[in-house]
Amino acid sequence: MKKTKSVQPDINKFMSKVKAMEKGHELDLSSDEDLSMAIMNLISMEEHFFFTYNKTGDAKYLDLLNEIREMRKTALKRIIKDYEGEVWCISKHLLAASMRFMEVGTKALTKGDKKGSEEMFQNSYKLYSLFWGLNLNLVGTKEIGSVKQSKSAKISFISEDKKPKENGVASILDKLGEVVKKAVDCCKE
Repeated sequence: MKKTKSVQPDINKFMSKVKAMEKGHELDLSSDEDLSMAIMNLISMEEHFFFTYNKTGDAKYLDLLNEIREMRKTALKRIIKDYEGEVWCISKHLLAASMRFMEVGTKALTKGDKKGSEEMFQNSYKLYSLFWGLNLNLVGTKEIGSVKQSKSAKISFISEDKKPKENGVASILDKLGEVVKKAVDCCKE
């Protein structure tokens, strides 16, 4: 029988990082949040130039794609300063997937499918929160696979009053979402 690693030490490590971040100073990531949204849109533009090139065969769209890609890489370097392994690519894909879920949710909402839009928006926010969790060093790539759920982990500035998720347990993505709500405030000047 294969031994499974206890998630409790990983959750405790995560909680320690969050508490240290909270004690150090109040975070104001509003500029980085704006920049992350700009990066999402740059990724979408890269995709559109790719499809437009393939539909038209006009090489000017490849040149535009390359210019946008360089702009996106420069912007991403402002948020992702130090990274190991695949964090750069994971971060890019987290933002891209978050943006796509957001767009699908918006289209569902426009069609009157509120339940479908809520599901897409929740998926979008979870991926966006994981992006920030990685880039604020709250979780690492090794922890993503092993930090699943814990009943006992609490974050002092996060409301634990909300209805628990599956089996009375909030996932790490739910907890990261709460951290992002507290840490990233676009209304701070």
